[in-house]
Amino acid sequence: MSEQTSSRRLRVVKYRGSTHGTNEYPFLIDEDGISVLPVTSLGLQHVASSERVSTGIPRLDAMLGGKGYYRGSSVLVSGTAGTGKSSFAALFADAACRRGERVLYFSFEESPSQIMRNMRSIGIDLQQWVKKGLLQIHANRPSIAGLETHLAMKHKVINDFKPQVVILDPLNSFVIGDNEVGVKAMLMRLLDFLKTNQITGLFTNLTSGGGVLEQTEVSISSLIDTWLLLRSIDSGGERNRGLSILKSRGMAHSNQIREFLLTDHGVELRDVYVGASGVLTGSARLTQEAQDQAVQMLHKQEIERRQLELKSKHQALEAQIVALRAEFEVRKTESLRITGQEQAQGAQLAQGRVDMGLSRKEDATAKNPKRGSK
Repeated sequence: MSEQTSSRRLRVVKYRGSTHGTNEYPFLIDEDGISVLPVTSLGLQHVASSERVSTGIPRLDAMLGGKGYYRGSSVLVSGTAGTGKSSFAALFADAACRRGERVLYFSFEESPSQIMRNMRSIGIDLQQWVKKGLLQIHANRPSIAGLETHLAMKHKVINDFKPQVVILDPLNSFVIGDNEVGVKAMLMRLLDFLKTNQITGLFTNLTSGGGVLEQTEVSISSLIDTWLLLRSIDSGGERNRGLSILKSRGMAHSNQIREFLLTDHGVELRDVYVGASGVLTGSARLTQEAQDQAVQMLHKQEIERRQLELKSKHQALEAQIVALRAEFEVRKTESLRITGQEQAQGAQLAQGRVDMGLSRKEDATAKNPKRGSK
């Protein structure tokens, strides 16, 4: 019995002639009989996959090296209330189901009906995947059983459904009183089990407002492969949402803080606008976008004006060239005509001289008759 919740545990005190585990193991008594899970014997012998799976948000995939999470890795989405943690989890579940993969969703604060209704507001229809048998949503309060029993129950459900993706939303619901150490031990065992079976695990965690964002109540950050931090950005009298990647093991990733919007077609990551005071979001970003668009429009208009001016000069130059060519042709024709006339006159004068010479020769012949003539 711990924190008013009970767990059944089994311990082998002695077993002659053979080695045996000496730890206490949780066990379940259900319709299938007695199930004992030696969770504490799990080690770090799992094989790491190089296959990548989409986050369900194309621009977030681009921030994660262009391909998304590693299959079989552990992903943590943390942030303050209202930043969209469950929406990111639902988008990942939707993307996995679209690939034909099975998804197991453990919710500790909302019923399946409430989850499906809320996700419809951002354009995600989870009910279709439930009907097709690709998505199972298990919703229970953490206080329904002890930590070890919770772990054994999850192992059983995972072994029965054989999912490719498991989601826990949120982790901090398990923290009751001073049981952080027990919660961390339970989650460590669950992570080992998921990685051994190449199951991608996504976990959400609520960060207290005003507290340190880059930590979790259950202190599992060192066990996580990819950590997304969602935050509220207060500026200009309004609150906006921001996303950053604290870490993502084994891949190059973006170091930018990106504003994102929850729209009727999912999560929309916006372009980064940096001002004198840092990253611009909300109205400040819209104002900057409007100013940039105005500058671009003026620049475009200036380019068009210069192009028109150049075109006009080109046309004027072409017209001058045409006029000069026409004038040249006229002068060329006149020059050829004058040259022809002069050549004709020269030929005429030459012919006149020849004719005159011939005429004078005949006269000389007429005045000097041939000798011997009588």
